[in-house]
Amino acid sequence: MNSVQCHATEPASGFSSAKRFRISLLLITVTLSLAAQGTFRFSGQLSSWAAGTTGGELPLWGGARYIPQFNPGYDMDGSKLDAELSANIYGSLGFRPFDTSTTAGDMKPYRLWMRYSTNQLEVRVGLQKLSFGSGMMLRPLMWFDRLDARDPLKLTEGVWGIMTRYFFLNNTNIWFWALYGNHEPRGWEAVPGNKKIPELGGRVQFPVPSGEFAVTYNHRIADSRDMAGMFTPYDKIPEDKVGFDAKWDLKTGLWIEGSFTHKGRDLGVLTNQLVLSAGVDYTFGVGNGLYAAFEQLVISQDAEPFAFTDPGAFSGLSVSYPVGLFDKFSMIIYCNWSEGNLYNFLQWQKQFNKTALYLMAYWNPESLALPAQTEASGIFAGRGIQFMFVYNH
Repeated sequence: MNSVQCHATEPASGFSSAKRFRISLLLITVTLSLAAQGTFRFSGQLSSWAAGTTGGELPLWGGARYIPQFNPGYDMDGSKLDAELSANIYGSLGFRPFDTSTTAGDMKPYRLWMRYSTNQLEVRVGLQKLSFGSGMMLRPLMWFDRLDARDPLKLTEGVWGIMTRYFFLNNTNIWFWALYGNHEPRGWEAVPGNKKIPELGGRVQFPVPSGEFAVTYNHRIADSRDMAGMFTPYDKIPEDKVGFDAKWDLKTGLWIEGSFTHKGRDLGVLTNQLVLSAGVDYTFGVGNGLYAAFEQLVISQDAEPFAFTDPGAFSGLSVSYPVGLFDKFSMIIYCNWSEGNLYNFLQWQKQFNKTALYLMAYWNPESLALPAQTEASGIFAGRGIQFMFVYNH
């Protein structure tokens, strides 16, 4: 679960420290200039947790995280300049009583972007969240994020780049992006990117009867030199992703989503990847309203396109029920049909004006195989319980 992952101390991007510092300094300078000339808002989120788990070497974990967020803005005639500057400051302690302990922590940029916007145009530059698609739990279009449906904080690393979005009057919108310096694998990726070569992509999203439909494309250069023990290492591997997603609001919510990835080098079963999912949700008229959602996903990784040599299948079930005005119970169950494993997650949430309490319990395999857990460590493996306190200001 992202909310308890405090082990990663490497930066999210592939920029060198000096280059990352110069870019950050420039964006911070412009951000402060905007604040001096216009308006600004300061907010933040403080969270702390304690957990016990059977997975990993250390059974007890605790930690805290603070994400301060600074948002200046400057209104012009028919347009606006604004920015977001936030940091991810966290620390954790894992231990086995009277035997072993370890600590980890870091402070790094979480979001660092500037934006120019009008009623129909948005141009955003910097470290930002880039996420889209109709899926909820099992998402083929998880190209640039690692969002986990079970994480109360919905944390995910950003990507460095430029994103432009234009909105037509009929609700059609077009996205274009150019990303640079992002090296770590994201979502379903197994091969890192070449941090010295930009990746380019775009998305067209338009309305259809009772819903919307979108087509997405991305091109990057992958770099397999860190995986030399698996196959011949290459520093430049052309990679193309094509995706689609659609969602309809009928008596029930229905959605489909798919992604196909092809690499221009022979990487065995990692050369081609096809991921397809479909989902449905509905709120039953039981008590305060019982919400349920179900998703089914199929994935195939093959040396030849669409070979389906050894496809895998996952299912996801999400159920939630509000109890009064402040309490809500929820459950998410994943099934890995290929390995016959169940991933079980229960959560009780108590929400106040600025604070929230979470009590979470999970019963999972000792080794994790869910794509949504690519940021998770052994702390979320096996069986465990976690308490979390969140304060927003």
